[in-house]
Amino acid sequence: MTTGPTRSRAATEETTGRRRNRSRPPAPEPLPYPVVDNHCHLDIADGDWRSPEEAIEAARAVNVTRIVQIGCDLPGARWAVEAAEKHDGLIAGVALHPNEAPRLAAAGELEAAYAEIERLAGAHGKVRAVGETGLDHFRTGEDGRTAQEESFRRHIDLAKRLDKTLVIHDRDAHDDVLRVLDSEGVPDRWVMHCFSGDARLARACLDRGAYLSFAGTVTFKNAAPLRNALAVTPIDRVLVETDAPYLTPVPYRGRPNASYLVPHTVRAMAEVRGDNLETLCAAVDANTETAFGGVW
Repeated sequence: MTTGPTRSRAATEETTGRRRNRSRPPAPEPLPYPVVDNHCHLDIADGDWRSPEEAIEAARAVNVTRIVQIGCDLPGARWAVEAAEKHDGLIAGVALHPNEAPRLAAAGELEAAYAEIERLAGAHGKVRAVGETGLDHFRTGEDGRTAQEESFRRHIDLAKRLDKTLVIHDRDAHDDVLRVLDSEGVPDRWVMHCFSGDARLARACLDRGAYLSFAGTVTFKNAAPLRNALAVTPIDRVLVETDAPYLTPVPYRGRPNASYLVPHTVRAMAEVRGDNLETLCAAVDANTETAFGGVW
């Protein structure tokens, strides 16, 4: 199952003898056209450095005008639905994260959790996505992968039955993700969240109808294969996300992420692709609406 307990930030800093900068990065220059952060975790506070309301307003100030709030476990899924009902600029995705499913299976709680996710997915029109689901071979070992794959298959089925967008988490599991998708059949709309593959994987996903979502990782120095994937992705299939509070783009890598930092990622994407910035922003905005079932 998981590789072991995660150490606290304080313990890590004590061991390494250094303290990371956790201050809030400054706001970037606003984008010339509105875009959507299509994958965010407003409910996961990083040191309580920003409230959800503050995060939403800060994003709007730089022309990141809408957010897809993703719930990864039962408390997070419930929170996502409530937040989407409360805020005009939000829609929700609900699912059991790939690393959550083996834990629930071991505790004998998985069936009840599935029932709750299905109820939430059908509870409100602003729940547009089933996700994030998928496979994670980085944190889940061999003993948890059967439960993880079964959970992925059940989420695919749920997305198809309810006509929701499928949002896929894929970490170190590219070939198995494609194998399961080919076995089950893809929904009409599906997104590879935080795309982490190369140009070969990008083409394989695009051939199956995917939207590819790029996060701050595309700005990292060692991410040349990811930038190659971005370069071969048609402009009508490109999305952008934060996965906040994680994956903060350069030059603030390692500090808390939030939707207002999307402009750093979009500008880097435009440079990689050779796109006009406003043209790319307009495409990302339109693509997100299409990928998640229309305007909100």
